[in-house]
Amino acid sequence: MKPFAELLDRLVLTPSRNGKIRLLVDYFGATPDPDRGYALAAITRDLDIPGVKPGILRALITERMDEVLFGYSYDYVGDLAETVSLVWPEPEEPVRANRDPSLSEVVETFLETTRSDGPAVLTDLLDRLDSSGRYAAIKLFTGGMRIGVSARLAKQALAQFGDKDVTEIEEMWHGLELPYEDLFAWLEGRADKPEHGALALFRPVMLATALEEPDYDKIVPETYAAEWKWDGIRVQLVAEGERRRVYSRTGDDIGHSFPDLLEAMDFEGSIDGELLVGHPESHDDQQAVGTFSDLQQRLNRKTVSAKLMKSHPVFVRAYDLLSEGEEDLRALPFTERRRKLEAFIARLDPSRFDISDQIAFADWGELNDLRENPPHPIIEGVMIKRHESAYVPGRPKGEWFKWKRDPFTVDAVLMYAQRGHGKRSSFYSDYTFGVWTLDEEDRQILVPVGKAYFGFTDAELKQIDKYVRDNTVDRFGPVRSVKATPESGLVLEIAFEGLQSSSRHKSGVAMRFPRVSRLRWDKPSAEADTLDNLKRLLDENRGKASRVRPA
Repeated sequence: MKPFAELLDRLVLTPSRNGKIRLLVDYFGATPDPDRGYALAAITRDLDIPGVKPGILRALITERMDEVLFGYSYDYVGDLAETVSLVWPEPEEPVRANRDPSLSEVVETFLETTRSDGPAVLTDLLDRLDSSGRYAAIKLFTGGMRIGVSARLAKQALAQFGDKDVTEIEEMWHGLELPYEDLFAWLEGRADKPEHGALALFRPVMLATALEEPDYDKIVPETYAAEWKWDGIRVQLVAEGERRRVYSRTGDDIGHSFPDLLEAMDFEGSIDGELLVGHPESHDDQQAVGTFSDLQQRLNRKTVSAKLMKSHPVFVRAYDLLSEGEEDLRALPFTERRRKLEAFIARLDPSRFDISDQIAFADWGELNDLRENPPHPIIEGVMIKRHESAYVPGRPKGEWFKWKRDPFTVDAVLMYAQRGHGKRSSFYSDYTFGVWTLDEEDRQILVPVGKAYFGFTDAELKQIDKYVRDNTVDRFGPVRSVKATPESGLVLEIAFEGLQSSSRHKSGVAMRFPRVSRLRWDKPSAEADTLDNLKRLLDENRGKASRVRPA
């Protein structure tokens, strides 16, 4: 466990992307099979140890220390694994092992451990490890490694380790099996590229770059096509033989959350598109496309009830066709793939699949007007694609552009703050903010309208943290309530992508992607925005959707 624990510690303390890749490459080179394979699976979140869950850890630690004291410790540290690893008491009798257990020994032991035996086996392991080893073991079991390494970055490290193209690794990833010994044998030149019979594998996605002013004049209809950019999640649907998969843009298999969509995938091929909630065949625009908040009801669920599938049906608005049957279409020009896509989608269930219509425009100026005034509130901008572009993994320059609407902004008042996680665990970095409204007695009160976790600099974080500590008026567990009256309060300019109705918020509205745009130290709290202003904006969006059929 020690090499794996040291790797996690160093990854946490290494800020640069290239530095993290170097650490991973060195670890893969110095660590034998199968330890490095299990470490890779843990980092990419592909390792599932069902016998150990966070609830078991909480139960074990509260048997060994005062529950209130643990709560305060957890609040201060901000990470369950780190807190437990630091406060875990030394056993009354030393039980240190004569040698450090290997990562593979730990993983394989717990993969064979039943849920009922899990607490006893885990206790024995934590008693034998030091605090660094305990931290690594807990992260291994519970996931959620906040070490700044995504699955994509880990695959890039593998590509550098074996001097391969990362696309090759991404395309074979879901056909590999733990602990990846055949993968490492190929990367080290000891064996041929792994061959497998896995079906419906992921194809690395093509991404767009943000359109900026120097490129405006290039955007002419003779060279580029334009489509609406819908506010859902990017997915890839792959059907091959009896296998059906729904992938996220990063290659995670998320099909378990969408069994209704899997059932409707009656085709052979691979579609790139946007996952949305609604009834695309409906003539009622509000039913045709739901909000991102509606879509969130379906995301990250292990099981989905029939009631939820009926109330929040999902569909895919297709952008591209990557393969049809056994034919790989990615090398074809976009215009030709588009023609094939139109014919392909026409054969599918219209309640589950439709196509992203193209936008007619004369020049970038007209397209800009359309971008700023889209026909539906769930549109967040436009996509611009070169007619001759092949479907190339990554973000090739000049091929595809995204041009999002300028964000909305409101001035809101900081109401509550909570400590962050990881390197922010010592700072109050998670903020709840509100706007003014009148209560039943016509008194001005604040109602929460959203939360923000980013958008500020490190220097501004320290300023806000000091303000929270100096102006705390109450505590609710880990949450601090700060002074927020018409006479005194910190005004935050909040930028957000859209607004939608929400029964979960007392205000009745919720923001899409809120973030702190700037600190308004200069603005009196009483001059912050009102709930009426936000509701007027919401009504304008609703009216826009009801007047125009979505493209």
